[in-house]
Amino acid sequence: MSDWNPSTWMNKEIKQQPTYPDRGKLIEVEDTLSKFPPLVFAGEVRNLKKDLAKATEGDAFLLQGGDCAESFAEFNADNIRDTFKVLLQMAVVLTFSGGCPVVKVGRMAGQFAKPRSSDTETVDGVTLPSYRGDIINDIAFTKEGRTPDPNRMIRAYNQSAATHNLLRAFARGGLADLHQVNRWNLGFIKDNQLDSRYKVLTDKITEALAFMDACGINSKNTPNIKQTTLYTSHEALLLNYEKALTRKDSTTGDWYDCSAHMLWIGDRTRDVNGAHVEFLKGVKNPIGVKAGPTMSTTDLIKLTDILNPKNEAGRLNIIVRMGAEEIGKYLPDLIKAIEREGKKVLWSIDPMHGNTIKTSNNYKTRVFDSVLKEVERFFEIHAAEGTYAGGVHLEMTGQNVTECIGGAGDITEEKLSSRYHTHCDPRLNADQALEMAFLIADMLKKARA
Repeated sequence: MSDWNPSTWMNKEIKQQPTYPDRGKLIEVEDTLSKFPPLVFAGEVRNLKKDLAKATEGDAFLLQGGDCAESFAEFNADNIRDTFKVLLQMAVVLTFSGGCPVVKVGRMAGQFAKPRSSDTETVDGVTLPSYRGDIINDIAFTKEGRTPDPNRMIRAYNQSAATHNLLRAFARGGLADLHQVNRWNLGFIKDNQLDSRYKVLTDKITEALAFMDACGINSKNTPNIKQTTLYTSHEALLLNYEKALTRKDSTTGDWYDCSAHMLWIGDRTRDVNGAHVEFLKGVKNPIGVKAGPTMSTTDLIKLTDILNPKNEAGRLNIIVRMGAEEIGKYLPDLIKAIEREGKKVLWSIDPMHGNTIKTSNNYKTRVFDSVLKEVERFFEIHAAEGTYAGGVHLEMTGQNVTECIGGAGDITEEKLSSRYHTHCDPRLNADQALEMAFLIADMLKKARA
């Protein structure tokens, strides 16, 4: 790695990148960002790696979730708080019902850039660049809006810094206190059965806390009762931004991408000879790799060799995203190849991307039952192979949206239009995310048994 630096990716072929018309402005913005404070710190990243190592060995479970794509327009404290609350609810369900420590990682504070199927979009005979996320251009279909603007990286950094600041305050300032577990519920949850099941769980936790307090174990002497850790993550897609926020740690001399604790490479950009793999091989953050149906065993082993040459537990997370009908065809061979080569990887499931459909009224959506089916198959395949189903990766929100069909609240195709707010892909709402947590907890409990 002696020949690696944060710019060596620029010598490789790169995919899914915008074309900035003003190259000088791009360089100026990169230089400005390079002087800004880091958003995360190397010590925090090392702590996450230790936590993910436990999940790799089956001693913890990764819960990774958040927005499909963060936006400038919907940025406010309430949205951040509500997503944080849902993640807390899901984590406590998985911990208490599933009997397993949970590593919480948000798709937050940096998830702005999105890959696209085409570089351009045509509407009414007008062709413009595709929307690639607020960090690059605007969702408004105008020439000005769709022109990539480097200054958007500055705004994305500022929003990410504010989000990190608020998340740390929530995690350490009392909102995460287990004594507040009954107050994490969101007012719009309407499913009575789900609400009742959550209340039964929180009552048990409250009783357990009272017993512990009587034994002298309380939030005064046990900080974990009143605070938590939420790490952040995003797809490292816009490498100009990632490069500018990469820093050398003064204590170890290692490079860290300080835009987030964990970064991942998408299914479209995981070329073993490409720029994204080249960049991420050199930073010490935990790295995820999305694995769709086209992932071959040969490429998977090459990627593990490149991204995790020391075969360290906690460094590499294979995020499976194949679809409910395809996962059984492809995942077993990938697991067998990893086991045969003795590779240490964390397996997690992204059941969202492989189950996207278009409705008759042209809404992009996901069916809750299909999402659940892929998660179930993921657990079943790992049980059959004698390996660990180590985590879940969900596009979800604390907002009361109607973007995915089915699940708690019984959202139908006709109801999608009422609160369909996503800038890109459909997300589970709070009801659906909490229901998914209960169902995964049952699978996790069975797997651990």
